[in-house]
Amino acid sequence: MKPFTFKQFKIEQSKDVFRVGTDGVLLGALASIESASSVLEVGTGTGLISLMLAQRNLHAEFLGLDINEDAARLTRLNFENSPFHTRLQNRHQDFKTFETKDQFDLIVSNPPYFEESGSEKDKIARQTIELNFVQLISKASQLLSKGGIFSVIIPVEAGELFVSIGKENNLFLIRRVHIKGIENSKAKRLILEFSSEEKDIDESDFIIEKSPRQYSDPYLELTKEFHVFK
Repeated sequence: MKPFTFKQFKIEQSKDVFRVGTDGVLLGALASIESASSVLEVGTGTGLISLMLAQRNLHAEFLGLDINEDAARLTRLNFENSPFHTRLQNRHQDFKTFETKDQFDLIVSNPPYFEESGSEKDKIARQTIELNFVQLISKASQLLSKGGIFSVIIPVEAGELFVSIGKENNLFLIRRVHIKGIENSKAKRLILEFSSEEKDIDESDFIIEKSPRQYSDPYLELTKEFHVFK
């Protein structure tokens, strides 16, 4: 499979690992990384999100976890080949059994969400077999620093459930971005951000395309430091 080339780094891809996609690019570009000094990514896949965040924050230290050995190996390769390699670490690790005394200013994840799939490559990356929302949120709540942010991208249909589980674990919604595939369509994804401190919720909309196969001006502006647009 061809590598995906960004302006400052390259993502090697594999048929056995969920490839670079719009969800990951959006979370990498929109997650609140500005004040973070320590970042944990749960389910790295190719390492895309951490690499984008490392480009946006030149001081933060990163740790990526993935239960899939192929993904962990691919992430390691992409981390090592990037200009940010000294700040990036990754482990082949099940998040449910991950133990550390550290806490993180930002925990970020593009979590599994399809209950069923006929695709072999999606079995771990895109199903709630290995890590469900309750497990993800409860563990994240334990590892988040005071004032830290937990940031995810999920299908819009799962939003209310995710927010409810967050509240049960003392994580309160502070930001919600409604992601629309095309102008005048319904939102298909949500970027949700949580904190242990209750605050007013920052609500916004984001449109990927202004017409079929024509990126919107906000998307072009958001990703101009990453994408190589031809």
